[in-house]
Amino acid sequence: MTHIQINNFINRIKERMLILKILKNKSITDVPFFKASGVHIGVRRNKNKKDLCVIYSEKPAVGAAVFTKNIIKAAPVLLDMLHIKSDNIRAIVANSGSANACTGEKGYKDALEMAIVCAKHLNLKTEEVIVASTGVIGLALPMDIIIPGIKECCDNLSYEGGPDASEAIMTTDTFSKKITVEFELSGKICTMSGIAKGSGMIHPNMGTMLGFVVTDAAISKSLLSKALSDSVEDSYNMVSVDGDTSTNDTVVVLANGACGNNFIDKEGSDFTSFMDALNFVNKELSKQIAKDGEGATKLVEVNLYGARTKKDAKILAKSIITSSLVKAMMFGSDANLGRIFCALGYSTGEFEPMKVEISFKSEEEEITVAQDGFGLNFDEAKAKAILDRDKVNIIVKLHDGDYNATAWGCDLTYDYVKINGSYRT
Repeated sequence: MTHIQINNFINRIKERMLILKILKNKSITDVPFFKASGVHIGVRRNKNKKDLCVIYSEKPAVGAAVFTKNIIKAAPVLLDMLHIKSDNIRAIVANSGSANACTGEKGYKDALEMAIVCAKHLNLKTEEVIVASTGVIGLALPMDIIIPGIKECCDNLSYEGGPDASEAIMTTDTFSKKITVEFELSGKICTMSGIAKGSGMIHPNMGTMLGFVVTDAAISKSLLSKALSDSVEDSYNMVSVDGDTSTNDTVVVLANGACGNNFIDKEGSDFTSFMDALNFVNKELSKQIAKDGEGATKLVEVNLYGARTKKDAKILAKSIITSSLVKAMMFGSDANLGRIFCALGYSTGEFEPMKVEISFKSEEEEITVAQDGFGLNFDEAKAKAILDRDKVNIIVKLHDGDYNATAWGCDLTYDYVKINGSYRT
């Protein structure tokens, strides 16, 4: 690229950054014509924990979704794979405490009944309702409290219910995951907001996580589906907490068109802007999920540069972030670069080992620990100080191509074993 081309490229990036604005202390119900609610009905034993929510678009909305790649799929996932084909998706009903997975024919009937009850109360078609569940696998839903709970949620829908909904989908999460942004489409200011849950059974191809994103942008169902599928590949599918891919993971996007932008029915500048917003929201939610890994003390981000292909870059970055030995190393703040070399080596990604450079970075400082495929003599105290931070970047430069990838995860701690050793109790 010429100097002028580079400057023009940088200016276009800056323009996009200025258009995309983060709205602090906002949630999904700050997107026009979306209501939500969250209540405690008793699926979870803790009376202080909300465990059922409904998200509702007052206007017709198109929907898109991506589901787990686990062969064993929870009942709500099987149902949603049919419902998401509908022209309109107006509501999401979700519970925590029970995953309604490995529950047989009864589980599917229960998921369908959740959709029927919600649809009836909101005067919708059954297929316009998406159902989601998260929690203990193999535990049947207590429908005697689920049914009246759905009615209660529908009665309590409001423009202030977003935070309650984000709380209701939490299981072992320690905080609500949410992000809201404004962005511009054809001269109109649109809003997009997402909530998510997940802290354990999180692994590339998604894990036991739920993600619900809503927007007032006007976009076709086919392009919304393309946008979500592409976005998931560089966001949720680049997160690993513990290497387990669950039965329930579901990401849903609803777009009700209330923004009034020119309808997006083909790829172009507006579709690119929409993708920028969706990618930002999904990556922010992904980072929050990684940060809140069960028992985690720090967020770990792998920044891998200079791979031969995009596929190689993603394979190599994922291999590092999914390594139990790398995660344990990060917990102990032990700059054991051999763990990273090892994870690269067994990844199946193509690279030249003798070109690898590895660094550790915190917000304050950075240290290079390997260069040209060899470990360096480095300041152990400085390295430990960097790894002791609550956010650490592992930077790998392959010097082997033009493709990059980013992956997110966390350290593997004693508390992870404690949490999962008694998960049901």
